[in-house]
Amino acid sequence: MQTKTLTGGQALVRLLANYGVDTVFGIPGVHTLELYRGLPGSGIRHVLTRHEQGASFMADGYARVSGKPGVCFIITGPGVTNAATGIGQAYADSIPMLVISSVNHTASLGKGWGCLHETQDQRAMTAPITAFSAVALSAEDLPELIARAYAVFDSERPRPVHISVPLDVLSAPVARDWSNDVVRRPGRGAAATTALDEAVAKLHGARRPMIIAGGGALNAQPQLLELSTRLAAPLFTSVAGKGLLAPDAPLNAGSTLCVEPGWNLIAEADVVLAVGTEMADTDFWRERLPLNAELLRVDIDPRKFNDFYPCAVALHGDAGQTLAALLERLSPAQRDASAAIAAVAALREQVKSVHGPLQTIHQAILERIAAELPDNAFISTDMTQLAYTGNYAFNSLAPRSWLHPTGYGTLGYGLPAGIGAKFGAPQRPGLVLVGDGGFLYTAQELATAVEELDSPLVVLLWNNDALGQIRDDMLGLDIEPIGVLPRNPDFAALGRAFGCTVSQPQSLAELQTDLRHGFKRNGVTLIELKHACAH
Repeated sequence: MQTKTLTGGQALVRLLANYGVDTVFGIPGVHTLELYRGLPGSGIRHVLTRHEQGASFMADGYARVSGKPGVCFIITGPGVTNAATGIGQAYADSIPMLVISSVNHTASLGKGWGCLHETQDQRAMTAPITAFSAVALSAEDLPELIARAYAVFDSERPRPVHISVPLDVLSAPVARDWSNDVVRRPGRGAAATTALDEAVAKLHGARRPMIIAGGGALNAQPQLLELSTRLAAPLFTSVAGKGLLAPDAPLNAGSTLCVEPGWNLIAEADVVLAVGTEMADTDFWRERLPLNAELLRVDIDPRKFNDFYPCAVALHGDAGQTLAALLERLSPAQRDASAAIAAVAALREQVKSVHGPLQTIHQAILERIAAELPDNAFISTDMTQLAYTGNYAFNSLAPRSWLHPTGYGTLGYGLPAGIGAKFGAPQRPGLVLVGDGGFLYTAQELATAVEELDSPLVVLLWNNDALGQIRDDMLGLDIEPIGVLPRNPDFAALGRAFGCTVSQPQSLAELQTDLRHGFKRNGVTLIELKHACAH
């Protein structure tokens, strides 16, 4: 019997499966039918989102908890523009994502014929928010482009990749079955020997060394713990690096570089080792960190060495391998850590003491969450004041457990990212922290959650009936608050309409009970907590 020839779309799906892709997020459309022809029998699960922005946010959440690239299938034109916000968020936070979209027939590209979903230059729209954006002008281009995408994920700073496939390339039979042409060439390694030796000399001479670790250090947890211990160096993390040290580790300074006690402590350092962190103002909540130290930077991205924080030593390489090489060269003797431990203990107390009235309310909510959160759970957060406090005041037990849209700072992230994270780590219970404003950006994705999830996902909706942060910013600048007091829907009725289990606690004690029940319930629980009930 003659084997039926694969179309470009079918072969592409099989190729992705051979790269280990197990889940794709998207919405089928007339321009992606050939991709969907390839899904049955591929072993890849398709998750139907309710908006392409939700697809890209879900791919982001999947990637953050799993460490694997999140993948989405989207249509030409409006599908790409709808997904662009999520692609931009992933780019800002260095999240691996593979976006496969269709594009109009090859013969029409750039012609302005008015074809369905036409854009003048689709590649150009995503080029600034991807590691690269390319068009496959023939089916034979696809294995090369996918290999190039995985080279980014395996070897460079992980960021989204967008590959557009013209309709005729998707539907045409392939001349050769290349669906098994998997090429994985991880290219990360340790920094250069000269840079390592120079860094070791500076670390040996440091009197008050400190470490800042970011999302690029998530796979270097053992090395960071050993380095912090041996150097007696307080270890700060960015929000992306939360959980790299255990909450009770005596040198864990947490994600406190966004509040004054953290700024004051880092200012005392004479040498700072920054590992896999962009050191952006969105990490520190101020334009510049008050560094009085020599800065040593470990980064896979060489562009970071001479940016806003030029460094004394540039260690270009993989975080884990570079730190392991530093540890081999450092003196094995452990320094006296008593002063550093005392400084970190004082920092923790100072962080609590600088809470304002609103942050005190947030802290009380976060304490109830901590009391009921399963040890292996993750939290996906939106741009909401409760999460801003949690960024520095909530202790994560492990890496990949606190998902926050730090760099791009987009509203609407929390819910779909939390749903995507459930597919990246199905065994982990999930909690979404979202405000009423951000919730309405992507509330329709509750339909996806209810339809697809059969394990616990709790959505805690912090409802202050306002765009609270912007209102407070307006008042602080003596601007009359305009557009910040929206009329909200009946959120409980909305949640029930989607099929969620809904509760509306009237006190923090009730909130804790509802959280406990939610984490034991397979499916989606929506808890609406009103501002007045948190006092």
